[in-house]
Amino acid sequence: MKAKNRDQSLSDSRELDGSYDQLTDSVEDDFELSTVCHRPESMDKLQEQTKFTKKELQVLYRGFKNECPSGVVNEETFKTIYSQFFPQGDSSMYAHFLFEAFDTNKNGSVSFEDFVFGLSIILRGTINDRLNWAFNLYDLNKDGCITKEEMLDIMKSIYDMMGKYTYPTMQDDTPREHVESFFQKMDRNKDGVVTIEEFIESCQKDENIMQSMQLFDNVI
Repeated sequence: MKAKNRDQSLSDSRELDGSYDQLTDSVEDDFELSTVCHRPESMDKLQEQTKFTKKELQVLYRGFKNECPSGVVNEETFKTIYSQFFPQGDSSMYAHFLFEAFDTNKNGSVSFEDFVFGLSIILRGTINDRLNWAFNLYDLNKDGCITKEEMLDIMKSIYDMMGKYTYPTMQDDTPREHVESFFQKMDRNKDGVVTIEEFIESCQKDENIMQSMQLFDNVI
């Protein structure tokens, strides 16, 4: 039974990255199993659960495995990878929030499945799916509502990440001013928090809110 699971595990991984080669199969088996601690689910299953094609999944998996040979990525590695895309600023705090959003199991690591499930929503999901994902990103303590402090933490992290070169004239209190403006539009019952219903309704009615909050521009 163990041998069967082992063979299936190797087969699923190679199906994903398109690297299966019978000539090198036996030589690579032991090396692969010793370096990889997490095997992704089968191609068919991932296709069913995401909006990516087989080819797209293979490309994504090659990139993921290249950066994360063990099959999972921890927060520090995630931050390091993410910082390469924003060398002009400090992306560490935003990367922390983003990692928390991708780490749906809350086990301190992001697997390939976690990564493509989130990516599928962000890139291919309906506007409702994407807004739900964004709400989860902003709801830092996951209590079902967004406070001004939570939104301010996210906004500050975005400005830190984009850097002074992107916003050379930005004042220190600019993020707070933006948050106050967003809350005036979103917090419809004026109870000091924004619920998922208020968040989605506000964003759907006013596209400028989504653009101003840069909900999806900085994720990828």
